[in-house]
Amino acid sequence: MNPIHLFTRHPATVGESYGEHFLAAMGFSLRMLLGGIACLVHAFLPFLFVKTGSDMIRVLHDRMVVNRRRHSLPDGNAVESRA
Repeated sequence: MNPIHLFTRHPATVGESYGEHFLAAMGFSLRMLLGGIACLVHAFLPFLFVKTGSDMIRVLHDRMVVNRRRHSLPDGNAVESRA
């Protein structure tokens, strides 16, 4: 197996280049990190960040699942990258 395929196989399955997938994954990780911190603060101070965690999950779900379905062919292959 070509070592380059280790970096490009999965991104191709979602219709992205390695660079596009890197940026999308970094965006997800940042949002997840910030959402997790908000939930941690909310655990101690329940009057803060009341809806932040659930709002973050909805946004990430929409970006990852709903948008991918909108840009997929019937065989499940993506036709363009997610926004």
